[in-house]
Amino acid sequence: MEADLSEGAVATAPARPHEPVLRWRSRAHSIEEIEQELSRIWSQEDASLNVDLDGDHVNDRHIAARTSVMNLVVIARRPEVGERCAATIQRLTGRHPSRTMVIQPADPDGPSWLDAQIVAHCVTPSVDVPETCAETIHMTCGGESGRHLDAIVAPLLIHDLPVTVWWPDEPPFGSVQVTDLLAMADRLIVDGSSWHGTGITQLRRMAAAAEQFPLAISDFALVRQSRWREAIAAIFDIPDFLPYLRHIRRIAVAYGVRDEGGAEETNIVKPLYHAAWLGSRLGMKVVKPLAAMTVGPRKPPPRGRGAPLATPGAGLAATLRVERTDVAVVIRPVMSEMPPGTTLRVELLADWRGSELRADVTAEQEAVHVRVWQDGVHALERGFNAPRRTDVDLLEEAIEAGGRDPVAAGTLELAAELAGGPLHG
Repeated sequence: MEADLSEGAVATAPARPHEPVLRWRSRAHSIEEIEQELSRIWSQEDASLNVDLDGDHVNDRHIAARTSVMNLVVIARRPEVGERCAATIQRLTGRHPSRTMVIQPADPDGPSWLDAQIVAHCVTPSVDVPETCAETIHMTCGGESGRHLDAIVAPLLIHDLPVTVWWPDEPPFGSVQVTDLLAMADRLIVDGSSWHGTGITQLRRMAAAAEQFPLAISDFALVRQSRWREAIAAIFDIPDFLPYLRHIRRIAVAYGVRDEGGAEETNIVKPLYHAAWLGSRLGMKVVKPLAAMTVGPRKPPPRGRGAPLATPGAGLAATLRVERTDVAVVIRPVMSEMPPGTTLRVELLADWRGSELRADVTAEQEAVHVRVWQDGVHALERGFNAPRRTDVDLLEEAIEAGGRDPVAAGTLELAAELAGGPLHG
């Protein structure tokens, strides 16, 4: 067969081990045509025939039988987002091949239409091992098709394989579009730190979705914090500090803002997750949800002057309770050159038998730092080599997570309660 560079098998130079290579490209304009093209990929004998730039035959390596281990559905409302996600997924082809659908909803008005590009990428583990291949379907849809994405997704799923929905933008939780997709999904992947405003309303709606569906949720905003969690846990691995763990009295998280008035519109999902993770692991319950902290005189104001005003820019405060002890939670903005919403510091205060322990955790690009004071005396300073993870790392961890993670589920549940409770409808 002579390879067709415009449609069908794609001529390439010989693949290098572990490097994804485009092996197939074609177009379609209906679900039926997409299904036909998918069948062609896996029935084409020489679909992965390698040729050099002059068209000379190099070898007869064939596309291996489909090796998908899951269905991955990406909802990307902008082309650049879809392209970025597709590039991330391609890098996992050899380790976690999937049937991937990248869907870009367009104008919901007018007649129904669909434009799709079907591509297959293959990875060669070594020169004498068959290729691992997986297909990606890029779809732009409008009209009725754009309004009912589940009707596009359902017929293209590989049955009996789990379904993961990756929504890199901001899912409109509670909408028919999202509800129908989540009803067929086993896992939802999001990044709550990218949502507009404070992100709190969306987080509460996501918690409601977690109650409605038997759904595992991977939030990149929470997964990224594993290095913080490991550093905090390491403090209480030290025998002298362990007794203080059940006697924490204050959890304070500082996050970055660019200007004094920016706190009201800064996403605080990440700092909220820090407090919720620790509270949920220690069995704490919400007594008072987050509310704007008051600023002003501590003594009662003069008659006619009114009470101190609640000022969002001063931070948010809540109260948790463990057993019969109240735990103060403070989430406060701090001027910083870091991206808005970035966690700058986690502070813990505990007292046990008249002794006080204060811990201070910070992070930078490649490391996390821990400092501890016991009764005002510097007791520990430790650094952990912990680079920030890329989107490839985060996606791979989400895919490998399996079922619902009780730690993530508990953190989301308490975060939503701190924010006022799950928001249904």
